[in-house]
Amino acid sequence: MNVREQSPIDGDAWLRSLHADHGPAVYRYLTGLTLGDRATAEDLLQETLLRAWRHRAVLSRDPSGVRAWLFTVARNLVIDAGRARRTRPAEVSPPDLTQVPASGDAMERVLTAGVVREALRRLSPRHRTVLVELYFTENQAADIASRLGVPEGTVKSRAHYALRALRQVLREMES
Repeated sequence: MNVREQSPIDGDAWLRSLHADHGPAVYRYLTGLTLGDRATAEDLLQETLLRAWRHRAVLSRDPSGVRAWLFTVARNLVIDAGRARRTRPAEVSPPDLTQVPASGDAMERVLTAGVVREALRRLSPRHRTVLVELYFTENQAADIASRLGVPEGTVKSRAHYALRALRQVLREMES
């Protein structure tokens, strides 16, 4: 069953259809934007779908724009969550690294991933979004451009400047 075939009045069926049609893609997108934090991605997907359900009458009028609307709301929720996280103290203590196996390669990958994750967090939301989309979710520049509502050249330009900013952040973290 497709989203556009549902009456906006039948909210449960509409939401199930919306989740089936778009849920997996939005979840993958959110997982990339949250740097692999699946629990946060699930929470943000749920909030995205809840907002869609609240606006189902409007979204049902133009079914062709539903997917773009979902991705835009999802991206904005990630940005809002990042802002909220920066304004309140961390709720969990750092992981106990003494319990991690001391395998050289595995330990190096864990440390590298942690450094990259922290460096990405320090980038602006625009830069982080483009890098995550291009390199972690492996989307094409044209797809990212249509999802973000910007020209493809803008995505490529942002990627260039984002990589430059990422290099700078990594240099600062080394010193």
